[in-house]
Amino acid sequence: LTACATESTDDTAATTAEAGGDRSEPATEHSEGADDTAATAQAADLRAGLNTLLAEHVFFAGAAVNEALQGNTAGFEAAAGALDENSVALSEAVGSVYGPEAGEAFLGLWRSHIGMFVDYTQATAAGDKAAQDKAVADLTGYANDFAVFLSGANPNLPEETVEQLVVEHVVSTKDAVDALASGDAAKGFSEFREAIAHMHMIGDPLSAAIAQQFPEQFSTGTSEAASALRTQLNVKLAEHVWLAGAAVNEAAKGNTAAFEAAAGALDGNSQDLAGMVGSVYGPEAGEAFLGLWRAHIGMFVDYTQGKLAGDDAKAAKAEQDLAGYSRDFAVFLNGANDNLPVEDVQALLEEHVASTKGAIDAVVGGEGNPFVALREAGQHMSHIADPLAAAIATQQNL
Repeated sequence: LTACATESTDDTAATTAEAGGDRSEPATEHSEGADDTAATAQAADLRAGLNTLLAEHVFFAGAAVNEALQGNTAGFEAAAGALDENSVALSEAVGSVYGPEAGEAFLGLWRSHIGMFVDYTQATAAGDKAAQDKAVADLTGYANDFAVFLSGANPNLPEETVEQLVVEHVVSTKDAVDALASGDAAKGFSEFREAIAHMHMIGDPLSAAIAQQFPEQFSTGTSEAASALRTQLNVKLAEHVWLAGAAVNEAAKGNTAAFEAAAGALDGNSQDLAGMVGSVYGPEAGEAFLGLWRAHIGMFVDYTQGKLAGDDAKAAKAEQDLAGYSRDFAVFLNGANDNLPVEDVQALLEEHVASTKGAIDAVVGGEGNPFVALREAGQHMSHIADPLAAAIATQQNL
């Protein structure tokens, strides 16, 4: 990961200024080679996608930091690999709008700031104040360079505004690193949740500015309320998977304190989701949701414990319970909203169970990259978030 950050802040500033340039129109390559989906995309698609990728960036950065601070080199490299997959996905999103050169320039800048966080983490672990200060100074310079890049690509993104938002991202992530480095796992996971939540302050204005710049590509037919609901559900449901994976990872390492911290963060996510349900269907529905949701998390805990202990009967019982849960939860959602057919919802939940189970198996079995498997399971949650948000928007006339 550190090797990715090969350019200095000054070098990347020159590169991005050249690549970002003054792009009031999409790059020629994109304009001539775009497929029909680009012309019919919704601004809401862009918003949900960017916000989820940016939130994912923070989670996997946190996972890499956590592994590094625990001295787990293999775990760090695995998390860093998933984090770089996220970086490439973000660069491809930028390149799809502004052309491949801008996408490559973005990737270089983005990787450089990850390298700076690696430097800060290493300095913090070593108690090297001078190296910490240098990493913070580098990150501050990066915030300016990144603002220049985005403002050069899109005049709807003022430099000063973007720089301030990136500085806030840097500060919130730095606070989380500091909390983990202090040995306070609960505070560390809490701070990383806050850093994840902060990313909408970048994702929302960035997606809005792109849609405003290219109205012929991004239809704004979806209401603000429906778009916001869809984005929030995508991020919260993906975060559910990420934090569940973090808890499983800590359990597999026998790290009780970190497991409890991750489990606490996961329950905070569950309460957030229940609050969203309650805000639409009332507090009783929110409480019913929370009970069901916590139950399926407990089933995943049972499955994990069974796999770790080599107890095939316990793991099989948990799988059976999760199959029943998929049906029960589908019935619950259909009872609240008849735009959600039981069979369709059940099938989507079964996919969630299968993808999350696959990630658990990767952690416990040590085969492949468990963080990549976790990333794939998180990405699947859009298959639930999107139709759920659409059904609620239809029912509530959002």
